[in-house]
Formats: sequence, structure tokens, C-alpha cells
Amino acid sequence: MLEAFKAAAGAAFRNLLPEKYKERHELAFWRGRYAAEHGQLSNGHFEQYYTSFFGIDKSHYAGKRIIDIGCGPRGSLEWADMTIERVGLDSLAKEYMKLGADRHKMTYVDAGAEHIPFPTAHFDAAFSFNSLDHVRDLEQTIAEIKRIVQPGGLFLLITELHSEATRTEPQAFSFEIIERFAPEFKALATAAYEMSEDRVYASIEAGRKYDPNNPSDEVILCAKLARQPHH
Repeated sequence: MLEAFKAAAGAAFRNLLPEKYKERHELAFWRGRYAAEHGQLSNGHFEQYYTSFFGIDKSHYAGKRIIDIGCGPRGSLEWADMTIERVGLDSLAKEYMKLGADRHKMTYVDAGAEHIPFPTAHFDAAFSFNSLDHVRDLEQTIAEIKRIVQPGGLFLLITELHSEATRTEPQAFSFEIIERFAPEFKALATAAYEMSEDRVYASIEAGRKYDPNNPSDEVILCAKLARQPHH
């Protein structure tokens, strides 16, 4: 009942939220980071989260097609030079070209997660790191992820869990978000961390595991899911 209420409240909130406001806010954030990092957004920290953090060897991606949904401008897939296709999907991708993304070897596609412009079962792996709570239509985004990942493929998720929607993070969901990828996806591994720092990755690195007996309002959920062959 509580989750249904949150979903309804979130939907009502999103209907009142101009998409351009959210995009302007997010772009302002990245412009600020670009200036703070002197025109060279770092990306060296990404590789571990697509590989060892989830118990995956880098060689697993050799010859495969991968997509990072809500990728941002840092070049999150620059490490993946063993793939045959590495796509960063983001509705601000064109603006990211002005923030150094034009120098990256990965391919940026300007589109939202609700309408991913690739064929069904095109990708061997999809990722959503710190982006699922930012989408405008959660159900459509989940449906698209199910559609584009081929049977036997992977979906890696790192997301904040919110008790309430905000103007820039309009999706409020809890641990049950994993169940919404079933039956097409099966969870292979999950972990949860307290939001102990200002940023998601810094909080994970701080290593403060979520304690269900002493729950906090801000939690980071990490999950490794496999696309099942018969769905």
C-alpha cells in the first residue's frame, strides 16, 4: 500500500514538473564540475564498477555490445575498448559535447531512457548508474531495458533509494525496484550502502553497509541482474 501511494504521488509530482527545469539543473551541475576539474572530467574510477565491484572480469565484455543509460559526460565507458559497441545514452548528450565528451571514443546518443533507439535484444549488457531515479517514466524505462538486453545478458544497477520524489530525482522507490524487473531479469547479487557522503560513489567507497535494523532515509542499492532466456 505504501509503495503504491509513493508511486501515485511521484506520478502526480512528475506531471507538474517541466522536463526542461530538470535538464537545466543537471546541466548546470555538470558545467560546475567541468569548471571545478579544469576542463577535464575524470573517469578513471568507473571501470571497477562495471567489473570487479560486481564480480565481473573485464574480459567478459570482449566482443560485446554495451550501453550506459543516463551516462553523463565523463566518458563512463572509455575503459571498454574490448567491446564492439559502447554507447552512452543521455538526453543531454549534445550538450555534453561542449564538456569534453567529443574527445571520447565511446558513442554518445542523445535520447531518453524511455525510448532507446536500438533494436530489441541489441545489447549484451546495460547499465544504469545513479540515473534510474532521474528518469521521467520509470515503467517505460524498465520496459525498454527489458527489451534491449538479449537473453543471457546483464543489467547492472546502482541507484539511490528515496522516500520522496524531488524536482531533479522524480522517482521514489525502495528495495522492491528489483522485483519490477522480474520475471525477465533475475537478481544474481545485491548490496546496499548508507548514503554517508555527498556523492554516490564516495558513499560506496566509504563502505558503510545498510543495516535494516537501523534504517536510514538515504540508501544506495547495487544489483547485478541476468536476462532470463525464456522471457
